[in-house]
Amino acid sequence: MSGDQPHNDSQIKVDFRANDSHKHKDKHKDKEHRHKEHKKDKEKDREKPKHSNSEHKDSIEKKHKEREKERHKDGSLERLKDGSSEKHKIASLERNKDSSLEKHKNKHKEKDKEKRKEEKIKSSSGDVKVKKEKENGFSSPPRIKDEPNDDSLYTPPKENSKPLKRFRDEDSCDQKPKKIKTEDNKKTKKRKQENEEDIKPKKSKSKSKQNAQADTKKKIKKEEEQKWKWWEEERYADGIKWKFLEHKGPIFAPPYESLPDKVKFYYDGKATKLSPKAEEVATFFAKMLDHEYTTKEIFRKNFFKDWKKEMTSEEKAMITNLSKCDFNEMSQYFKEQSEARKQMTKEEKQKIKVENEKLLQEYGFCVMDNHKERIANFRIEPPGLFRGRGNHPKMGRLKRRIRPEDIIINCSKDSKVPSPPPGHKWKEIRHDNKVTWLVSWTENIQGSIKYIMLNPSSRIKGEKDWQKYETARRLKKSVDKIRNNYREDWKSKEMKVRQRAVALYFIDKLALRAGNEKEEGETADTVGCCSLRVEHIKLHPEMDSQEYVVEFDFLGKDSIRYYNKVPVEKRVFKNLQLFMENKQPDDDLFDRLNTGILNKHLQDLMEGLTAKVFRTYNASITLQQQLKELTNGDDNIAAKILSYNRANRAVAILCNHQRAPPKTFEKSMITLQTKIDAKKDQLADARRDLKSAKADAKVRRDEKSKRMVESKKKAVQRVEEQLMKLEVQATDREENKQIALGTSKLNYLDPRISVAWCKKFGIPVEKIYNKTQREKFAWAIDMADEDYEF
Repeated sequence: MSGDQPHNDSQIKVDFRANDSHKHKDKHKDKEHRHKEHKKDKEKDREKPKHSNSEHKDSIEKKHKEREKERHKDGSLERLKDGSSEKHKIASLERNKDSSLEKHKNKHKEKDKEKRKEEKIKSSSGDVKVKKEKENGFSSPPRIKDEPNDDSLYTPPKENSKPLKRFRDEDSCDQKPKKIKTEDNKKTKKRKQENEEDIKPKKSKSKSKQNAQADTKKKIKKEEEQKWKWWEEERYADGIKWKFLEHKGPIFAPPYESLPDKVKFYYDGKATKLSPKAEEVATFFAKMLDHEYTTKEIFRKNFFKDWKKEMTSEEKAMITNLSKCDFNEMSQYFKEQSEARKQMTKEEKQKIKVENEKLLQEYGFCVMDNHKERIANFRIEPPGLFRGRGNHPKMGRLKRRIRPEDIIINCSKDSKVPSPPPGHKWKEIRHDNKVTWLVSWTENIQGSIKYIMLNPSSRIKGEKDWQKYETARRLKKSVDKIRNNYREDWKSKEMKVRQRAVALYFIDKLALRAGNEKEEGETADTVGCCSLRVEHIKLHPEMDSQEYVVEFDFLGKDSIRYYNKVPVEKRVFKNLQLFMENKQPDDDLFDRLNTGILNKHLQDLMEGLTAKVFRTYNASITLQQQLKELTNGDDNIAAKILSYNRANRAVAILCNHQRAPPKTFEKSMITLQTKIDAKKDQLADARRDLKSAKADAKVRRDEKSKRMVESKKKAVQRVEEQLMKLEVQATDREENKQIALGTSKLNYLDPRISVAWCKKFGIPVEKIYNKTQREKFAWAIDMADEDYEF
């Protein structure tokens, strides 16, 4: 046992080599002798001052030398076994040895108790670190011993001294020394060993957890350090978007695999084997067989027309009526395939995930100006049937397979140009650093150009967003001047100027889109402000106790209906009456205006101003005003988030961001209501428990009952908060039933307004923006403080 560890009475071992029979005989004399020695020692202790550390060491060393001499004498005496006088001498030596140890114990017992208490206090407060000694080659845990319950032998701990050695006779080296232990000490030691075994692994676990947390924090810090803060760098001039761009090109849709022979297509009740091209187009229709699209006449007509183009001459002659075609076996086969994918094992899913991850690492990133940037859509859309929105005139037409020969690659001159698939070549390779796309092609349905672009979290996309919101902020400074300007134009003598002024008023007040000219019959019948027709508005001199009400009813972007009743200024109302005179319902309301004329006028009013900037400005300023009005600083987080969603909802209504109620809406609301009812029952039980605890506390009036009341109060508060959270969630979900909050949040609301609101009211940004959105708006999260004003 080392000097650093505290000694317990149970740990000191004494070698008794005298004959037990002699001990028994001389028991009475021994007691008297000890009593006398004990009295003498007490008197000496009173006279002597307390030992210093050095004196204490010297005295112990002297006593050990004396013990060694005595033990040597004991050994020589034991060899003389035939004389009783010799035995009496041994017994007296034993008594002397016992008395000296007893003397040593009594001198320092009180002093060592105080030391042990101090050591316990220090070790528990963490001021003193307990050293771990090596026992049998292993580091032992620190031990904190209890005060002894008996008066057994005890050796005090010594600092900076060598451990005591146990001296034995050469003849008795094979004998085991006797241990003086009490029953209480045995139990105490056993209990302490169990506690030490329990404590040790816990300590190591907590350390490993702390280390793991530290490693995680380091990783997060490294990631933050590695993140490209492009917004802190200077931007390129003269419209340059990048100086170096390298990528791998697109991933094409896999080639078509023929259906198994067991899957049949039937025409007029007869099984028919189709050619590969015709079969592929037939599968597109079979996959949509349960969809409402396949019931629409225009969809079926367009599909059959394009399908005939892919048939052989024999198939064209045979298949003349779509109604006689039976796609049921094909449809069933694809349903089974879909179900099989859902039933895949975890290992199979993991394998697919690994393969997709490899493709992502190879094709999903590009290098732009020495930075690795994520690509948004690196896969070319597979062939299929065009759906369109609303009653699109081209729905059902065949979207052809895109091949390398249709692709234009854009990269820098000094980069490695991506290789086309074997046996193919690219349509064109460009090095245009004033555009942001990497790959482009022209689709065959509407002749529009499709692009592969960078991810929304990239520098280029972020810069574009930042610039958009900064332009909207500039409009804030000049919006009053512009409004005064178009109000004056309402009285202009020119009809063109009056129409432009009224259209600008609608764009400003109602956040209407400008609306582009379209070819008749080529697209869905959707309109914007400039393309409104007489049939789209009704004028009411008085309606719902309001004067000069305009009733709008038309299909906006994506065939979403815009219906609104708006009271307008008298001059606007009179102008609308003038514009509608002598016109048919399908005539243009603003017949002297188009988007080109409007946008040119807006550019004259402010550089960079468009109809969309007005929309962005009105959306952002509305959010900021609504947040100020609706947010209560004393509310909890759930209530504050409800206020945020309501402010966002006001913007979505302004911008007409509607949606159809989700298919699972009713089911999810029933589930949520069940949770609310269960929580109400739980709250009633908690309140009953609190009432009972209060009654009990009145009777008992003790600390335990008071603590119970406090505990029950906290339980009631906790359940009340949980119930409120569920009720807020239900309200939020009901109010959002037909409103799409995501569009305005991602495209029309300056993210710095939301970030500033979060920082001001202590709301985690994660509650407003998910991970993808946080990556998209990293610039705003870094820039905005709680005092930011749009």
